[in-house]
Amino acid sequence: MNPPADSAALSPLDDVRARIAQSCRIARRAPEGVTLVAVSKTKPAEAVLDLIAQGQRVFGENRVQEAQAKFPAIREAHPDVAVHLVGQLQSNKAEDAVRLFDCIHSLDRPSLLAALARAMDKVGRRVPLFVQVNIGAEEQKGGCAIADLPALLGEARAADLPVEGLMCVPPAGIEAAPFFALLARFAADHGLAGLSMGMSEDFETAVTLGATHVRVGSALFGARHA
Repeated sequence: MNPPADSAALSPLDDVRARIAQSCRIARRAPEGVTLVAVSKTKPAEAVLDLIAQGQRVFGENRVQEAQAKFPAIREAHPDVAVHLVGQLQSNKAEDAVRLFDCIHSLDRPSLLAALARAMDKVGRRVPLFVQVNIGAEEQKGGCAIADLPALLGEARAADLPVEGLMCVPPAGIEAAPFFALLARFAADHGLAGLSMGMSEDFETAVTLGATHVRVGSALFGARHA
């Protein structure tokens, strides 16, 4: 999908927002139904503050430790900023994640489910979750196997965990649309409204296929070197 014709005159944030809005028009959706998660991993606090000054309020980080170093000071100055964990989570970091993040997109296995349940009970905070699905059945990628998804969702519901939806990272280098459509079907089958899918190279496609959260990094912050 091509960017809006006047996108060269826009800031990166305004350009991404305009492309989300254009994709919503195509899909006959309201742009308010899509949350833009600005993925700030490896980027300094100054880059985050620049986007905050432009009106962005939801950010994503891949690592607990990096978010701990970056966001407490930012949120002290900007308490309306939300931070989502969009990378893999080790079970021994579950309590730290529950204390820090406003949403976790990477629930993918029973051991992490149990750790998050204990952490939420201990901290007294219920953090919305997305179950990450290994939608392309790639051995090198994290995520719950498709065949294991019903059981994991059943365990999450039995533990009274607040699962909002499903998340995926499609295989690189091939058309993402079929994988997004498959994730949307799984979410509908399980009565889940949330779809965390789409990154810088494919978020427009994801929006047309029902994404409620798009995780955009390099299109907003520029290329990463780590």
